[in-house]
Amino acid sequence: MTENTQQQNPAPTTELPTQYAPAEVEGTLYERWVERGYFSADAASEKPPYTVVIPPPNVTGSLHLGHAFEHTLIDALTRRKRMQGFETLWQPGMDHAGIATQNVVERELAKEGKSRHDLGREEFIERVWKWKGESGGQISGQMRRLGDGVDWSRERFTMDEGLSQSVQTIFKKLYDDELIYRAERIINWCPRCLTAISDIEVEYQDDDGELVSLKYGDGDEAVVVATTRAETMLGDTAIAVHPDDERYKHLVGKLIKLPLTDRSIPVVADEHVDPEFGTGCVKVTPAHDPNDFEIGQRHDLPNIAVMDEHAVITVPGPFQGLDRLEARSAIVGALRAEGRIVAEKRPYSHSVGHCSRCKTTIEPRLSMQWWVKVGPLAKAAGDAVRDGKVAIHPQEMEKRYFDWVDNLHDWCISRQLWWGHRIPVWYGPNGEVVCVGPDDEAPTGEGWTQDSDVLDTWFSSGLWPFSTLGWPEETDSLAKFYPNSVLVTGYDILFFWVARMMMFGLYAMDGTPPFHTIVLHGMVRDQFGKKMSKSFGNAVDPLDWMDKYGSDAVRFTLARGANPGVDVPIGEDWVQGSRNFANKIWNATRFALMNGATIEGELPPVEQQSATDRWILSRLNATVAEVDALYDDYQFAKLSDALFHFAWDEVFDWYVELSKTTFMGGGDAAKVSGRVLGEVLDVTLRLLHPIVPFVTETLWTTLTGRESLVIAEWPKAVLVPGADAPGGFRDAGAEQEIETLQQVITEVRRFRADQGLQPGQKVPARLSLDGTALAPHEAAIRQLLRLQPEGDGFAATATLPVSGATVALDLSGTIDVGAERKRLAKDLAAAEKEKAQATAKLGNEAFLAKAPDNVVDKIRGRLAKADADISRLQAQLDGLPQA
Repeated sequence: MTENTQQQNPAPTTELPTQYAPAEVEGTLYERWVERGYFSADAASEKPPYTVVIPPPNVTGSLHLGHAFEHTLIDALTRRKRMQGFETLWQPGMDHAGIATQNVVERELAKEGKSRHDLGREEFIERVWKWKGESGGQISGQMRRLGDGVDWSRERFTMDEGLSQSVQTIFKKLYDDELIYRAERIINWCPRCLTAISDIEVEYQDDDGELVSLKYGDGDEAVVVATTRAETMLGDTAIAVHPDDERYKHLVGKLIKLPLTDRSIPVVADEHVDPEFGTGCVKVTPAHDPNDFEIGQRHDLPNIAVMDEHAVITVPGPFQGLDRLEARSAIVGALRAEGRIVAEKRPYSHSVGHCSRCKTTIEPRLSMQWWVKVGPLAKAAGDAVRDGKVAIHPQEMEKRYFDWVDNLHDWCISRQLWWGHRIPVWYGPNGEVVCVGPDDEAPTGEGWTQDSDVLDTWFSSGLWPFSTLGWPEETDSLAKFYPNSVLVTGYDILFFWVARMMMFGLYAMDGTPPFHTIVLHGMVRDQFGKKMSKSFGNAVDPLDWMDKYGSDAVRFTLARGANPGVDVPIGEDWVQGSRNFANKIWNATRFALMNGATIEGELPPVEQQSATDRWILSRLNATVAEVDALYDDYQFAKLSDALFHFAWDEVFDWYVELSKTTFMGGGDAAKVSGRVLGEVLDVTLRLLHPIVPFVTETLWTTLTGRESLVIAEWPKAVLVPGADAPGGFRDAGAEQEIETLQQVITEVRRFRADQGLQPGQKVPARLSLDGTALAPHEAAIRQLLRLQPEGDGFAATATLPVSGATVALDLSGTIDVGAERKRLAKDLAAAEKEKAQATAKLGNEAFLAKAPDNVVDKIRGRLAKADADISRLQAQLDGLPQA
């Protein structure tokens, strides 16, 4: 099925330790792969390219199960493509993580009794770079532990000089195209981090607060509004009602006294107001609410900010200097004293946004910020998917993508931080504004200052697919490896990272999208489906499991749970099961090597192969085809399951066991089976390698004496007789023959278990196989079922007719005939009931007229099975001795 073209190792060995010890091989193997340059991508290669970028982890981060999951899937894809002959680039790197990194370093400074302001901007940035060099990037070493086949020679960092040039270039281009502008808008503000934050950095949760109904005005001009943020009433500049609400038409255009202040505010009519909700009146605070800001813009209302960046009240008066929560309580108390509180609901559960970094409640705040005009960019990102340039997998995720890109608001890209890409805009003494590109000279002279803000981290990571390849320069790497072949990432950042890469890639690269396919996976959860969290006490460090069970076990467990777009539950028991699978592969390969398994020479001609040999080669070929199809559909769970069952069930539990009698007999038959077993293991290890690279590498190099599986050829399915490889086709006859053999063995094993016989207990038996395809398998049947020759004095106490053969057992003294008769009678009654139900349905003309064909076929299948079961069970009853 494959050609082995690698050079032999100098001294191949056929010996393996009795047990597999992952810790003793994984680290050494990985460094050998890196040193030999297996993961390096050559832009000058004539091979077709296959490119995947790593979703850049934060420089502050460490490997968690989500990373391990995603990296396993990407590594499986890239390892397979490398084996298929593609010039494969898996691009590594890290994100500078503006807020997270600045917070880490500021906490370090706090331990010294200092703040960043004590150091000043330049010295603080130097301190961050020093921290990055000493403590950042732990995840790189952990990726090696996992086995990530990335090209480390190309590792990038979003604050690298080259990537910084990319950021400055695209900012200038967007600015010149009037797609970047500066304006006052409502943003998410963190009073702890003291910066605007993006939507993805806001976590919403239900908090217990209070809903207070307030009366504004008096008499016929009184209105009632409800709010959970009473402190913002100090910044109210209007009351809004729906224009068709008859209750308030007489008030529209009038002024109403704002309590606790010396101001009066107008009543305005705006269609945003829902007349059916509450009283139909809403307070309008344009400087502290995004919807109110829009109302304010439509009605030319003033914007009155009532808090500073620390969320402390700034309005002169009795509440000035109070924190927002202190002010809330004080203002409600003052309104109560004036008789302005109409109703109070406490506690009142409602959704509140919190900063994902520090968990502080965010404050909607009017602020002068830099924005990207996303309209035309978002339209292009949507059209690329609609036009088929980019495929989203699974396809049902397309709707979520369109819901997002079709309704995008302009993107706030400025952050009030020091760590990050500083906005390349200078302000002059006379109001001049100059945007500076990477090849431009920055303005100098008295009165010129650079904007103090930095760019949102998502701005630079949105350039990742092409900035890492050298853009804006026209590099060989950019020409070879852009666009990416596939993006593998979580559905949770579909909107925030994926959409931005789409917008920037299409814009910067002349309409060429950054990738052909977007593969979205779910989140890793605990074995009960609950989100993993330190606060829940169910978070897992994947390194602990790697230490205990090996990296392959962790990888295989994660891949086996990876259904497209679906969350992945995982428990330690499952990792232990995967470790057992690795041990099974190890032990089976040891057995094969000890019994002469080899890959040398061509496969023996079909006519020299036994039915068992032909069966396993047929099943092997079917598995190659199935695995290829599932890889191409990104069905990692299904392909992992297919490999597991083929390797464990068909190769190890059936072929190896059925071949033991052949190996014990020696001669030409043993040599043929040794070559077949070598072929099967060779191909099986190749198929498994992308997911479990360490154990397969160790076994394959020992079996073949060749250099490395990393650069081995990927197996190919041959689906027609006589094509590329002997035996490389589906042998229906052999498959049917061995399936019959399996039925016999399975049924007799079940009978033995029902009788309470020990697995190793030998039982005299007469096998009637003449005239069946099972005759050549008698020795294997007897060995697997622990059946002795019948001998003198044999008396059949149980007869099992199975698949045209008859197995008569002498269970004298070991079988409870009465119990067995009851068991068979119970099973027979169940089969007869099943037959009656199926017969009734198939005899119902009304049912047959309405039921789909597949449903009718299924019932016919049930009837056929019931008939077969009745025949089998009745024959077994007839074969029992009379009580």
